[in-house]
Amino acid sequence: MKTTRIEHDSMGELEVAKEALYGAQTQRAINNFPISGKTLPESFIRALLLIKAAAAKTNVELEQIPEKMGDAINQAVEKLLGDPQLMSHFPVDIYQTGSGTSSNMNANEVLANIASDIYGEAIGANDHINCGQSSNDVIPTAIHVSAALALQRNLIPGLVTLAKTTRIKADSVDHHIKTGRTHLMDAMPVRFSQSLNSWATQIEQNIAFLKNLQPSIQSLAQGGTAVGTGINAHPQFSVLFNQKLTDMTGISFTPADNFFTHISTQDIAVSLSGQLKATAVSIIKISNDLRWMNSGPLAGLGEIELEALQPGSSIMPGKVNPVIPEAATMVGAQVIGNDAAITIAGQSGNFELNVMLPLVAHNLLSSIEILANVSVLLADKAIKTFTVNEKKIKQALTRNPILVTALNPVIGYEKAAKIAKIAYAEGRPIIDVASEYTSLSKAELLVLLDPSKLTEGGVNS
Repeated sequence: MKTTRIEHDSMGELEVAKEALYGAQTQRAINNFPISGKTLPESFIRALLLIKAAAAKTNVELEQIPEKMGDAINQAVEKLLGDPQLMSHFPVDIYQTGSGTSSNMNANEVLANIASDIYGEAIGANDHINCGQSSNDVIPTAIHVSAALALQRNLIPGLVTLAKTTRIKADSVDHHIKTGRTHLMDAMPVRFSQSLNSWATQIEQNIAFLKNLQPSIQSLAQGGTAVGTGINAHPQFSVLFNQKLTDMTGISFTPADNFFTHISTQDIAVSLSGQLKATAVSIIKISNDLRWMNSGPLAGLGEIELEALQPGSSIMPGKVNPVIPEAATMVGAQVIGNDAAITIAGQSGNFELNVMLPLVAHNLLSSIEILANVSVLLADKAIKTFTVNEKKIKQALTRNPILVTALNPVIGYEKAAKIAKIAYAEGRPIIDVASEYTSLSKAELLVLLDPSKLTEGGVNS
């Protein structure tokens, strides 16, 4: 039996797999771009299908296509969104034409195929599914819509979980006091809660910055069509389209202030990626602090013990590694790499169209996804569950010569430095050395060098 069928487009005929829902233009892209074997993310494809549904509803209301045809298109979208094999219908490689035209036509052809069966007559991929649209406004719109949905539904909730979990943990470890460190060297004491609340504030700052970007990422190019003029789109298409999409998603979408800007640039996506990079930097900082505090347990700091999740070595029995913080730092590195690629892609807005849109879509959504996932893991499997080694932190704290800093206002910096050096050299508690080299009594020194008071700042008296 023949396993292919003949399809045609404006360039002629070619063979397409008999069972494929897509048509000639998708097949050309499959043939032309055997590059990575990776397709655009499912979240992008789902956003693209939502755009097609909103466009169909808009075109029905504006009397650009018949109501029953619009209903058939919407039913086709619903069928695809519920299909467990959804991505099998969207095989186009990420590295394709820079406008993403191949992916737009892939969606148009698949929907035309399904909707035609529902409608009972032929529905055109270009004339009907793509009515009032161009790849040049559809793909930038899909980037914004997919990113907006992922931000609202995944990343921001994930970061909120991380921040809240960290705040709760900070409260539970507030009574533990440890040696602070600057330059990885002993410094003045801090409460565990002070360190953790610093982490929480980092994450909350990132959440606030991401939320500030939401109105921009929720502004859409749709309606600008080919170059921003809106050629072949109804004058009311953009406003009505955004209303439909807002109703469908529960997220407020608005027309771009300037279609030319949204089509020719990816500045908003670059800005969002930059903030994702900043979030990644915060995740790396927190993860590395956890790794350092967990290090050892004998030859390192050993201040905390992370939850044991899996054996740490194939050759060293009993070894347990900080696997979640390590995974988080790799996520951070990947997000930083994604941002570098997006930055370069953002520079490819040549005249009226950016021509690295699929790369922007892939990297932006990848960064959002992995940051969202690892934030929850870091919260639930590292921060929430670590235990404090009170004996180890007290041992280091009592022998920390830097505590002598508290004596500066009483005995002066130079004398305090001398006492610190003696304590280092002789490996003795600072309180013992200070009682020998100052006129302060042991009782006075106990008050002045009380670690809990030293975490409060100010001048002891």
